Amino acid sequence: MTLQKTRLLLAGAAVSALLIACGQSETKSTTTADQAKQTETVNLPDGITKVEEVKAKSGDEVVIPYTKYTLANGLTVVLHEDKSDPLVHVDMTYHVGSGREEPGRSGFAHFFEHMLFQGSENVADEQHFKLITESGGTLNGSTNADRTNYYQTVPSNQLEKMLWLEADRMGYFLNAVTQEAFEVQRETVKNERGQRYDNRPYGLLFERVGEAMYPEGHPYSWSTIGYLEDLDRADLNDLKKFFVEWYGPNNAVLTIGGDIDKEQTLEWIKTYFGPIPAGPEQEDPVYEPVTLEEDRYISMEDNVQLPLLYMSWPTVHANHPDEAPLDVLANIMGQGQTSLLYKNLQKPGLTVQSNASHGCREIGCTFTMFTLANPAKVQQLGDLEATIRESLTEFEGRGVLDDDLTRVKADIVSSLIYGLESVSGKVSQLAAYETYRDNPNGIGDDIARYEGVTKEDVLRVYEQYIKDNAAVIMSIVPKGQSEMIAQEDTWERYERTIPDTSGESDDFEWSLPVDPEGFDRSVVPPSGENPTIKAPDTYEFAVGDMSVLGAQNTEVPTTTLQLRIKAAQNYDPLEKVGLASLTAGLMNEATTERSAEEISNELDKLGSSVSFSAGDTYTTMTVRTLTENLDATMAIALERLLKPKFSEEDFARDKDNAIQGIRANKKEASVTASNLFNKMMYGADNPTAYASSGTEETVEAITLEDVKGFYAAHYSPKIASVVAVSDLGEAGLKSALEPLTAWTGEDVSSVEMNAFPELNGGTLYFVDKPDAAQSEIRIGKRALPYDATGEYYRAGIMNYPLGGAFNSRINLNLREDKGYTYGARSFFNGDEKAGWYRAGAAVRADATAASIVEFANEIRQYHDSGITDEELTFTKSAIGQSDARAYETPRQKLGFLSRMATYDLEPSFVDEQSDILQGMTKAEIDALADEHLNLDDMIMVVVGDKAKLYDEIVELGYDVVEVDANGNPVE
Repeated sequence: MTLQKTRLLLAGAAVSALLIACGQSETKSTTTADQAKQTETVNLPDGITKVEEVKAKSGDEVVIPYTKYTLANGLTVVLHEDKSDPLVHVDMTYHVGSGREEPGRSGFAHFFEHMLFQGSENVADEQHFKLITESGGTLNGSTNADRTNYYQTVPSNQLEKMLWLEADRMGYFLNAVTQEAFEVQRETVKNERGQRYDNRPYGLLFERVGEAMYPEGHPYSWSTIGYLEDLDRADLNDLKKFFVEWYGPNNAVLTIGGDIDKEQTLEWIKTYFGPIPAGPEQEDPVYEPVTLEEDRYISMEDNVQLPLLYMSWPTVHANHPDEAPLDVLANIMGQGQTSLLYKNLQKPGLTVQSNASHGCREIGCTFTMFTLANPAKVQQLGDLEATIRESLTEFEGRGVLDDDLTRVKADIVSSLIYGLESVSGKVSQLAAYETYRDNPNGIGDDIARYEGVTKEDVLRVYEQYIKDNAAVIMSIVPKGQSEMIAQEDTWERYERTIPDTSGESDDFEWSLPVDPEGFDRSVVPPSGENPTIKAPDTYEFAVGDMSVLGAQNTEVPTTTLQLRIKAAQNYDPLEKVGLASLTAGLMNEATTERSAEEISNELDKLGSSVSFSAGDTYTTMTVRTLTENLDATMAIALERLLKPKFSEEDFARDKDNAIQGIRANKKEASVTASNLFNKMMYGADNPTAYASSGTEETVEAITLEDVKGFYAAHYSPKIASVVAVSDLGEAGLKSALEPLTAWTGEDVSSVEMNAFPELNGGTLYFVDKPDAAQSEIRIGKRALPYDATGEYYRAGIMNYPLGGAFNSRINLNLREDKGYTYGARSFFNGDEKAGWYRAGAAVRADATAASIVEFANEIRQYHDSGITDEELTFTKSAIGQSDARAYETPRQKLGFLSRMATYDLEPSFVDEQSDILQGMTKAEIDALADEHLNLDDMIMVVVGDKAKLYDEIVELGYDVVEVDANGNPVE
């Protein structure tokens, strides 16, 4: 589909339903001269100035309707009305990230992301999470090189409370921050670095490349999380000074979308944010081109299975005119099955994965190509580098095809539409555009600049930024295999120059807000009237042998559906576990009619996707498309479903990749711990006790005839059903799915699980992972199969204050109080036939034994004493009000339908759950805790460094058994 055609689609069904009805805004815009201007109907509070109001001025313009305001203190406010669901999304973005830090003071921005959740003058420690969670909301924050944002989605009656919380940490944070909170969060950040960087395969890739790419002292030369030594060197005053410098209202954008009353919202904003004084004026960062005189080869050995080659060229900066053609070049080189890297590296089986991308930040972009080598076919990464360079040369001769431009432009537009399926998606776009461009109305500009890319542009940027230009080339190889690197290092990490900043952190001034007389900011705002929450209306019909369960979603012109075949890993022979997964993977390859590349090209031009996957009990075909392209996309889906080619070439490649993936997963402590726990729960005699990908031995045993046999025996409409969410009504969807009647098949006999093994409660199974910076802990037992309104549901409610929420007992203890982990949780998990209860976390290595003690103490105490009255009130409020967020997006609606279809539920089950929740008593929850949380019935799995931990763990008094990753005893 051409870009113009896509825009006309939006002009018709989409603009009215997607872009205007969500807001119903009056229009007054300063962005284009010919947009209509109307009289402002909102009474503006004193001190708030309206900047502009924007909606589509004509049928072919794509916008998210918004109104933009400023406060006297410099705060920018962007409001978007969306009445489709009873919720609001609040985003506070500060124009500060790691790129505003100074040498020797890295990681401050990310540290503040953590610190600003720790309470302020009028918000107690841990109260921020508690207030939002018990309001039925969800919250988080994120930091990148250029900005930090805090965001929450809550029922619409909670908006005033969210504004109070955001304003209090902006204006009243410094007086409340304590040395204790500072130290705990410093440990939490260290745990995060250990979990995501130091203890993770390839975790140091981007840090090392950044050091080599940018000059010393450049703000992109260090990672967002920063260096541990900088965090260790920082003191509380350093952080306070950084806060005063960057977290003022004049360096922030407050964006709110959803079911809001604009006039009331502005009154609240004035009340809570208006008195906060402006911070120092900040200049936008200055872009300085980065050039490399020659290729910089760097390398490292890591605890990995698959060697990695990463090549990165410096280019331009975000929003530069050449950003768009460089994005198109990246698509041609290494995105999807139409790309040159796929053709030259992945399809021949030389690599397990390959990709090209053009990542942009505010003052720097990089064009990157990377591969994960297949060690069975590649012994030296220099060979892959040569193939990549040959692929670039091939591009010169091949040039840019018409389909290349069509694919990329369709992807841009479809991605924008999919991004508008949630109010959080719309708010996030508005906030980002305003932060980086001072203009929330950036969607039309983005479409226009990609629409304007020509073949000549793409060739020009290749010549200018890539051809014959120097790059950073990094090799990451398994430990002890340095001979595999692409080339000897030509660049060495420097010893960082740390400026002497002693005493500087004491030199800063700041002012508290001066509130109007009589205004008591310490009072938590009340909640508004509870919104009306309604599960989606559903309809049912049959297509051939299959039942279809559907729901209409008129907010976006898209269709998402799943065809669910009730046969997957549960049908795998024990000696060939992984067969269902490998079969599903091959369904994504060539058909008897077309190659995988041809199919991929057609789907990309439609802005659609069709993919197969296999879980424990269902093989699923997932289809996502713009509704205008539903018929064309369903034709491709039917071709994949009915005419898989199952070629020897595809099979050999996919099987080899699966084996390499299994080997790579053995390097992940978290995967090892979870896989071993599952095997302990369900036993070696059940295929679903294993990872769905299988084991090296079982996958090695699978033949192409096995795949063909699994498809013939189990891919049948007799055991299939469809769930779908579309802007089409029932009749329209039924017509679109009619081609599925061509699918025929036989009955498939059901399969039962074998008997489960006896659990040796009180046993701790230890797996040695030498040199691990963190340990993985799993504690649990077999429990209940899924039941939407029975004991399983009630048990989940019981567990919520123990380990189900951020501010649960377990997480507050291990993360917030002790600083042992980045996060700890517990939960019940079940399907139709079985289930288990599990608590777990990745913890700091030196706190492994202490963490086990704390886990055990929390579980025992809850088992013995049960829930408190305060926790019961909190749990009912948090779970009950969260339904306002449950049905917003097509994906959420699809999950609701899938649950109904899987467990044969009526839509009224959500009302039954609500009644059960509100009727739960302390006595009932205490009884459930007593029954299901006896620690003596539970086993423990710990994966960590034996040399450092084993003796201390043995001293805890459990029956400790050392096993390998498969659960076999180690002599």
